[in-house]
Amino acid sequence: MHARGRARPAAAGTMKKAAASPAPTATVVLAVAALLLSWAVAAVSGQQQPKQTADNNPRLQKAYVALQALKRSITEDPKNLTTNWCGPDVCAYFGVYCTTAPDDPHSQTVAGLDLNHGDLAATFPEELGLLSDLALLHLNSNRFSGTLPESLPKLRLLHELDVSNNRLTGGFPQHILCLPNVKYVDLRFNNLCGPVPPALFDKPLDAIFLNDNHFDFELPENLGNSPASVVVLANLRLRGCIPPSVARMAGTLNELVVLNAGLRSCIPQEVGWLRELTVLDLSFNELQGMLPESLAGLHKLQQLDVAHNELWGHIPEGVCALPSLRNFTYSYNYFCTEPQRCLDIRSVDDRQNCIAGRPDQRPTDQCLAFLHRPPVHCDEHGCFGPPTHY
Repeated sequence: MHARGRARPAAAGTMKKAAASPAPTATVVLAVAALLLSWAVAAVSGQQQPKQTADNNPRLQKAYVALQALKRSITEDPKNLTTNWCGPDVCAYFGVYCTTAPDDPHSQTVAGLDLNHGDLAATFPEELGLLSDLALLHLNSNRFSGTLPESLPKLRLLHELDVSNNRLTGGFPQHILCLPNVKYVDLRFNNLCGPVPPALFDKPLDAIFLNDNHFDFELPENLGNSPASVVVLANLRLRGCIPPSVARMAGTLNELVVLNAGLRSCIPQEVGWLRELTVLDLSFNELQGMLPESLAGLHKLQQLDVAHNELWGHIPEGVCALPSLRNFTYSYNYFCTEPQRCLDIRSVDDRQNCIAGRPDQRPTDQCLAFLHRPPVHCDEHGCFGPPTHY
C-alpha cells in the first residue's frame, strides 16, 4: 500500500490524484480473503435455505433503510451503479456484499460496501450507522462531500475505511478513533484540514494514509506507538521533527513517506533503526545537517529519496552498500562527496549537489555561499536546538 505516483519509489499516488487504491498489506489481504471465503460459503448455504431479504430478515431490513438513504443522497450516478438498488433483496444490489452474521449462523447480513471509482456525487447519510455488521467500506474515487456521518462509530466491526479521492471537508473525522476494529484508514486526496489527533497513532492500524489534505500539525511524540506497516504523511503541513519514538516501529514499519510536508529538522539517527523499512521518502522538505550513518542499518531498504532538501557533507558508504537498495535519489542538496559505489546502484540521482567531478552540479559560488552559512545545531534526536556559543 503505497502512496505515490512518481517514477521514483513505487508507492502509489501522492504527487498526483491517482484513482487506484493501494495494494493491500498481508494483514489486509488475509482479512479480505477470509471475508470472501465467508461470502462463498454463505452463497452455497443460501441455496439450501429460503432467500433472505429485507422482508424476512431484520438485519437486512436495517441495511435496506441505510442503503436507500444513501441512494437518496446521491445527486449524480454517471455509471448507474445504484440503478438496481430497488426492492428488498439488498444482497443483490451492485457493490453490496452479504455474508453470515458474526453472531448468528442462520442470518445473512451486509458485510461489505464497495463503490470505488464510481464518480458518485453524494453526501453521507446518518442512516449509514444502521450497517452495524459492515467490515469493508470502500468509497474511493467518488465525489462525496461534507463530512463522515456522526453515526460512524456504530460500525463496530469495520475493518477497512477507504474514502480517499473525494471532496470531504472539515477537520479530522474524530469518530474514526471510536472504531474498535479498524485496521486500514485511507483519507488521502480530500480537503480535510486542521490538526490530526495524536490518539490516531495509538490505534492498532496497519496502514495510515493522510496525504494530500490540508492537515496542519506537529508530529506527536507517540508516533512510534503505531504498529502500522505503512505511514504516508506527504503533501501536508507538518511542524517539528520526526520524534525519537519512531524507533519503536522497527519491527513493523515497511514504508515511511513524508515528502513535501514542511519538515524542518535534521534526520534523526533513530530512522536508521527501522530494520523492516523498504521505502523511505523524505524529499521536498527543509531537512538540514548530514545523512546519518545509522541509515546503513536499513538492510531491507529498496528505495531512498532525500532529494530537494538542504543536506550536506558526505554520503555514508554504508548507505550505498545496502544489499537491497535499487533507487537512491539525493539530488538538489549540498553533498560534497559520494563513494564510488553509490554510482553502481541501479538508479541513482546525484544532480545539483556540490560533488567535484560530477556532471550537472550546483555553481561553485552557490556551494561556497551555503558552506559559509551559520551551522545548524540539532539535538541527539535530530530536532533543531539552540545554537552553540563558543
